[in-house]
Amino acid sequence: MATPDFITTLRASAGHQLLWLPGVTAVVFDDDGRVLLNRRSDTREWAVIGGIPEPGEQPAACAVREVAEETAVRCVAERVVLVQALTPVTYDNGDICQYMDITFRCRAVEGAARVNDDESLEVGWFAVDALPELNEFGLLRIKQAMSEAPTWFEPTSPS
Repeated sequence: MATPDFITTLRASAGHQLLWLPGVTAVVFDDDGRVLLNRRSDTREWAVIGGIPEPGEQPAACAVREVAEETAVRCVAERVVLVQALTPVTYDNGDICQYMDITFRCRAVEGAARVNDDESLEVGWFAVDALPELNEFGLLRIKQAMSEAPTWFEPTSPS
């Protein structure tokens, strides 16, 4: 995932210390009920589409932008399906980030899915009963996007 310029600027003074950042995930469905996934270039794993909002960018607009940038698919954000504080991540360069992820259920409106930037190795539509191997993060978000019921998480104490 490309690091936004505003984070590079923050890192110049903050060093590798923990940054608390917003994150947005888009679970995009087409008219056939298939979900849009990309195989990320950094991890080589299949994943739901996501990214970091620019300062002042609304989360739903970020979801729509990230999907277009990474897959060439235009979509509309239909609703928030999950808001979750994630565990901190330490990147290979030593940077530590923790994200407050806002996940949106989105509907594709036009465009053929294709690799559209250097963040993806592959892009494709998958039936929900025939998904490639996904981590728990992606599976939970797809499951929640298919449900009308809210998901609640018990708060945990910081370690």
